[in-house]
Amino acid sequence: MKLSNLLFVIPTFFLVAAKKPNILFIFTDDHAYQAVGAYNSWLKEHCPTPNIDSLARDGMLFEQCYVTNSICGPMRAAIQTGKYSHANGFLVNGNKFDGTQQTFPKMLRKAGYTTAVVGKWHLGTHMSPQGYDYSEVLIGQGPYYNPPMRVDKDGDGKHDEVIKHVGYTTDIITDLALDWMKSKRDKDKPFMLMYQHKAPHRNWQPGPKYLNKYDDVTLPEPETLFDDYKGRSLAAYQQDMTIAETMNRGDLKLDAPGNLTPEQRKVWDAAYNPKNQALKKANLQGKDLVRWKYQRYVKDYLRCIASVDDGVGRMLRYLKEAGLEKDTIVIYCSDQGFYLGEHGWFDKRWMYEESLRTPMLVRWPGVIKPGSRNGDIVSPVDFAGTFCEVAGINSPTDLHGRSMVSLLKGKTPKNWRKSFYYHYYEYPGYHWVRRHYGVADGRYKLIRFYEDDVDQWELFDLKNDPNEITSVYGSAEYAVVQNRLSRQLALHRKNLQVPEEDPPQSVVKRLPPRTRKPTAPQ
Repeated sequence: MKLSNLLFVIPTFFLVAAKKPNILFIFTDDHAYQAVGAYNSWLKEHCPTPNIDSLARDGMLFEQCYVTNSICGPMRAAIQTGKYSHANGFLVNGNKFDGTQQTFPKMLRKAGYTTAVVGKWHLGTHMSPQGYDYSEVLIGQGPYYNPPMRVDKDGDGKHDEVIKHVGYTTDIITDLALDWMKSKRDKDKPFMLMYQHKAPHRNWQPGPKYLNKYDDVTLPEPETLFDDYKGRSLAAYQQDMTIAETMNRGDLKLDAPGNLTPEQRKVWDAAYNPKNQALKKANLQGKDLVRWKYQRYVKDYLRCIASVDDGVGRMLRYLKEAGLEKDTIVIYCSDQGFYLGEHGWFDKRWMYEESLRTPMLVRWPGVIKPGSRNGDIVSPVDFAGTFCEVAGINSPTDLHGRSMVSLLKGKTPKNWRKSFYYHYYEYPGYHWVRRHYGVADGRYKLIRFYEDDVDQWELFDLKNDPNEITSVYGSAEYAVVQNRLSRQLALHRKNLQVPEEDPPQSVVKRLPPRTRKPTAPQ
């Protein structure tokens, strides 16, 4: 080979070798793993999610993805920082995220990535997201229809304008994410896009396309829909998140959203008015009324997810058409799990299984073996370290999470975590779920509910009691397990440097009125 040809080949080789994969992070709000078809839950026949499921078919499904604090803002902060709430300063909704601290988008940006976030941000700051070359995000929770969105076009962390969009928010977020991919990103750099939906967050307003989906179907009920909470601590009795008593008229679509255009309102009324008139005529009472509320709630919830799945399909098709599919890691995850009637509840917050576990599916062509299922304990707090390794940079030593790249390659490190620490702070507050922390190892779960008036423990054996109906804390039969988990819990708190007293920002300053005061059944 001539020297001139050799000089041409060498730079090309190094450019290819140094190529970093793109990262597409698809994130939803309150998407229960039970409502992802690939998870084969009790609801699987009625929640088709073919596009999300394709990530499991072509990649890896994680069976035990645990959240650190099952509530929206704190989990988003944990993802940005790779740290638990007490370390990143965002413990409860209502806190303001300190955007000046170390975050993974800032690190990726320094490593040569172009970064963007589109959709829901919800980290309680009037500043735009920091560490992103481009952001267009909902203001606060954002509505399901006609959302105003804050735009930062130059990545300086200060919004340039607020744009009022007209249409269905899930579709709009997908449109904006695709627009950034096609026309706004720096195509000379690898990209990291956080494509984040509001759906299926409360109050589950479906898009026009799916307002009548499931009208001719009766969905199965969870076996604990009429749970009486016997066998657990006072915390389970004293919550305010039941389908039977807590849902309001807006949740149940007995009142239409107030921000619809005339055209949208016409379509909405055509879908819901006949169904609401039938309810009024039926005059349901007692458990029959609860069953009706459950059907209305879960159908609307699944209708919202149908639009999310459509958007995921559009994004995946674009990656293929643009020749980006093989060079892009695609992650689908949610900020926590959610209750779909289990224990008679909706919402999240608890360390119980339905809210502790969140769906996580990853596709990485050429790295992940298609159709893989992983049973290791992972968490969204691991994303920061994972993205650092993917980008070829060293993870900061102060991260609480760790890189999952080895797991994605099908190899579990010998020192991978065998148990996991959880901590929820927001009490008193919405839904009145008491503060608690605990440890879970996949089989057993130890939880401490702590307040001045109540300090109680629960222990569950998920193999023998998968619905977590009866605590075996204090049982002689489980004494060895209880002692082992107690030691693990103490070790987690020590290693994570969890303060003995909760930080002051964990106190919720503005509280809703308490609408019910349930007591333990006699």
